[in-house]
Amino acid sequence: MEKTTRGSSFVKQAAILAAASLIVRFIGFLYRLPMTDIIGDEGNAIYAAGYQVYNFLLILSSAGLPAAIGKMVSERISLGEYKNAHKVFQVSLLVSGGLSFVFMIALLLTSKLIAVNICKIPDAYYTLLSLAPTIFIVGIMSVFRGYFQGMNNMVPTAVSQIVEQIFNAVFSVLLSWLLISKSVALSAAGGTTGTGIGALAGLIIVFLAYGTQKDRIKRRNRLNIGKYRVESAGEIASILIKTSVPIIIGTAIYSITNLVDMSMVMDRLLASGAFTEDEATVLYGQLQGKYVTLTTLPVAISTAVATASVPNIAGAMAIKDYTSVERKINMAIKISMVISIPAALGMAVLSPQILYMLFPRVPEGGSLLRVGSFSIIFLALSQIVTGTLQGIGKVKVPAVNAGIGAIAKIAVNYFLIGIPLLNVKGAVIATTVCYMVASGLNLRALIKATGFTPDLKNSIVKPTFAAIIMSGVCFGSYKAIDIVFGNTVSTLGAIIVAVAAYFVIMILIKGIGEEDLRLIPAGGKITRICKKIGLLK
Repeated sequence: MEKTTRGSSFVKQAAILAAASLIVRFIGFLYRLPMTDIIGDEGNAIYAAGYQVYNFLLILSSAGLPAAIGKMVSERISLGEYKNAHKVFQVSLLVSGGLSFVFMIALLLTSKLIAVNICKIPDAYYTLLSLAPTIFIVGIMSVFRGYFQGMNNMVPTAVSQIVEQIFNAVFSVLLSWLLISKSVALSAAGGTTGTGIGALAGLIIVFLAYGTQKDRIKRRNRLNIGKYRVESAGEIASILIKTSVPIIIGTAIYSITNLVDMSMVMDRLLASGAFTEDEATVLYGQLQGKYVTLTTLPVAISTAVATASVPNIAGAMAIKDYTSVERKINMAIKISMVISIPAALGMAVLSPQILYMLFPRVPEGGSLLRVGSFSIIFLALSQIVTGTLQGIGKVKVPAVNAGIGAIAKIAVNYFLIGIPLLNVKGAVIATTVCYMVASGLNLRALIKATGFTPDLKNSIVKPTFAAIIMSGVCFGSYKAIDIVFGNTVSTLGAIIVAVAAYFVIMILIKGIGEEDLRLIPAGGKITRICKKIGLLK
C-alpha cells in the first residue's frame, strides 16, 4: 500500500504540473496565432531574437533555482529538518533576487549593443528593453515555486503558471495590436511586454499562496528542533550554489544553442548567397514562430514530469529508498515517451496541413516542421533523464552532456544551414542531433549511476511501434475525410482518429495496462469502459 501511495503521489503531482503545462502551452500556442497574424514572420523574428537573449539571462539568474531549491527542500523535509528547509527558501530569495536585479540592469544598459551585434536584428532593441524588468520578477517567483515543489505541493506553481500565461496572452495580443500602426518592431515589443505583465500576475499568485500557508509553515518549523543542527545561511548559500550552478550551466548551454541559431541562421543564410537579409529574417521567423512554438507543445508533459521527479527522487534518495527511486525513474520516462513519440510522428505526417489550419495567411514552413518534429522525442528524453539525474544528485553530468550536444549542434549548423536547399532545415536537423547526443549520454550516465537499466521496452519500443501504425492511420484518415471536408475538419478528424488508434494499439500490445490507467485522471472510468468493450480483461 505504501508503494502505491508513493507512486500515486508522484504521478498526482506530475499530473498537476503536466495539466498546467499543457494549459499554459496551449494558451501560449493560441495567442501566437493572432500575434503571428498581426506581426507576420518578420515580427516573429524580432520577437524571438529578443526573447532568446532574455531567456538566456533568465537562466543565468534564476531558471536553475526551482529544481535546486526543490531538491534541497525535499531532502530536508524527508529528514524532518523543517527549519532548515524554510531557511533554504529565505536564503534563496536573497541570492535569486540579487542576481536577477543585476541581470535586469545589465540588459537595460546593453540592449542596443546586443540587438546589433548578437541578435543581428537591430529592431530587437525594443523587445530587449521591454523584457529586462521581467528577469527580476521571474527571479523572485522562481524561489517561491521551488519551495512549494520541494514540499511536494505543485498546485501554487500550476495555478501561477496558468494565471501568468492568461495575462501574458491577453496583454501580448492587445499591445501588439495597438502598436502595429507604429511599426512591426514596436508591435513585437508590445508582445514581449505582455510577458512581463503575466510574470507579475504569477508572482502575486505564489505570494498569496505562501501567505495562506505561512502560519502552518511556522508551526512545522518548530518541530524536531534540537534533534538536528540548524544550518547557517552561509552553508545553505554554498550548497545552493553548488547544486544550482551545474543545473544552470546545463540549461544555459541549450539556451546558448538557441542564441547560436539566431546568429548562425542569419549569417549562414546570407553567406550562401541565395537569400536577401529580409528573406533570411522571414526564414528565422518561421523557425522560431512555427517550428519552436509547435514542437515544444507536446514537450510540456516531459517538462512537468521532470520538474516533479527532481524533489520526489531526491526525497527517496535521502531516505535510501532505492526501490522507490527505480520505480519513479521508470514511471517518469514512460509517461514522457508515451506522449512524445506519437506526437512527433503525428506532427511529421500532418505538418503542412497543421500549419495551413493554424496560419492560413502565412502557412509556409511545413517541410521545416516535418523534418524537425523528431526533435520532440529526444528533447523530451533529454529533459526527463536530466531531471532524474538531478534527483539522484548527479547535477553536473547533464551539464557536461548538454555541452557535448551543443558542440555537435554548432558543427552541424555550420555545414547544413549554408546549403540553400536545406537553409533553416539545417538548424532543426542540428537541434535533433544535439538532443539525440545529450539524451543518449544522459541515459548511459543514469544506468551507470543507478546500476539498473530503465524499462526501455515499455517506455520506448512499444510506444514507437504503436506510433508507427498510428501514423499510417493518421495519413489514411486525413485523405479519406479530405474527400468530403476541407483542411481544418480533415486535420482535426485525422488527429482524433490517430489518438484513438494509438490508445487502442498501446492497450493491445500491453504498452498501457490497468495500473497505468488508474493513475491518470478519470482512470477508473476509462478502465471500466475498456473492460466493457473487451480491450482489458
